[in-house]
Amino acid sequence: MCDSKKTNASLESQTFFTKWASRSLILLLLIAASAWLDRIKDRWYVFDPAELNVLAQAAITSSPNDTAGMIQHIVTNLTSTYPANHVKINVNASDITEYLSIFGTPLGTEGHTGMHPADDDFNILVGEQWAFSPGQLEMEQYTPDMVHYLPRGAAKQYKMHEGCFALEYARGWIPLMMPFGFVDTFTSTLDFVMLYRTIKVTLREMSRNLFVGKI
Repeated sequence: MCDSKKTNASLESQTFFTKWASRSLILLLLIAASAWLDRIKDRWYVFDPAELNVLAQAAITSSPNDTAGMIQHIVTNLTSTYPANHVKINVNASDITEYLSIFGTPLGTEGHTGMHPADDDFNILVGEQWAFSPGQLEMEQYTPDMVHYLPRGAAKQYKMHEGCFALEYARGWIPLMMPFGFVDTFTSTLDFVMLYRTIKVTLREMSRNLFVGKI
């Protein structure tokens, strides 16, 4: 009887060890794969931050005091510069490693930038944005033609004044940025219609880009 109990205990111990050894191995493989993908992700980038800044400046010059005109200038330029078999561009275009969007509000807004696994370039088109990093004693101020750069892993408080719009470009791991935009739905707004639309557009654009080989 005692021998039977010892045998069962030994088998349970071996099973426990094997289970956690397997899980640890899988975790290590995932970490290694993630680190490797992070090192080579640059090869999948299509857009160049400097070129996008030049485009934003050109949009401001071509349509002064006309936000809609600036947006049209940007979209027209991008769709003519980048062929559809290379990258799928929409008004809100995103794939796994890049995100390009016109972001802004006529009312003004402020809050936390979030801490993201991507570098973010915020090219101010019209209006003004303020920002503040922990430990600073003075605010940062960004106006048209300027770029508010937020490196990966950094976070700030920001404020966009009335009528502020910008061409936002993020490069990194875009899907990992999504929880920041979604969690507010469950904690305060309960706007599940907008959540559905956001997920629908995001999945559609990522799928379209994957289909043409753009990761």
